Amino acid sequence: MEFSTKLENIVKKNLSILTVGLDPDKSKMPIEDLFEFNKRIIDSTIDLVCAYKPNFAFYESEGLKGIKSLYDTVDYIKSKNSDVITIADAKRGDIGNTSKQYAYSIFENMGFDAVTVNPYGGEESLQPFFEYKEKGIFVWCRSSNPLSDELQKLKLDASYGVEYFYEYLAILLNRWHSTNNNVGLVAGATNIDDIKRLKKICGELTYLIPGIGSQGGDIDEVISSLGKINLSLKSKNIPYLINSSRSIIYSSNGKDFDNAAREAAISFNDNIKKSVFVDK
Repeated sequence: MEFSTKLENIVKKNLSILTVGLDPDKSKMPIEDLFEFNKRIIDSTIDLVCAYKPNFAFYESEGLKGIKSLYDTVDYIKSKNSDVITIADAKRGDIGNTSKQYAYSIFENMGFDAVTVNPYGGEESLQPFFEYKEKGIFVWCRSSNPLSDELQKLKLDASYGVEYFYEYLAILLNRWHSTNNNVGLVAGATNIDDIKRLKKICGELTYLIPGIGSQGGDIDEVISSLGKINLSLKSKNIPYLINSSRSIIYSSNGKDFDNAAREAAISFNDNIKKSVFVDK
């Protein structure tokens, strides 16, 4: 099944664009075991989300045990509900033969449905990911960290047709997407004016939006910028997903953390449903 179809199905089934970032940080977790922590979060929220997005850094930093927890987490999500999307927040990207191994590891060995990638090496570095036609590729385009401006907002001369480097990258994204229709982009909610500019360039792509909640992004501004989702139409792509990590998984540092995560996810969905979804 194509990624865009699988994503559309789960968004409509769970009536949710919420992506929960499974970023287990032992300094914040009320229990020690990474997989057990994730398992309880998944059990309490899987009917409320469209996707989970484990960030590899939190697993790799724990060595072999952490990597096993990552594999176990992906397997567990699929065992609970294989319709839910799994996104590898790995931001991989290297010369072609290296990226080929990264892509194989993430899609074949781990079984993820999608991945985040770093475009700094150009199309050659991303082509091995694009070739997995039924997988989603989210290109890191406009990040939420403040110092990203020194590269991403580098001003270009008029010959490029756009003002900033990140906008030129968006032009490339349109071209890359046209091959297999499986390319999206990552754009932080903390840069809402830049999201509006990106929308004019690559409005048909799916946006993965981090930065809501603890980073200060405004969900209403994102919805206003990217529009509503018409549930009665079969769309080419779901226009955007909203990622929330810390504000969901660390809603409580007590033994009830899983119940608190569920309440936070319910609150998130309830607050945006009327703003996001239309049925005609």
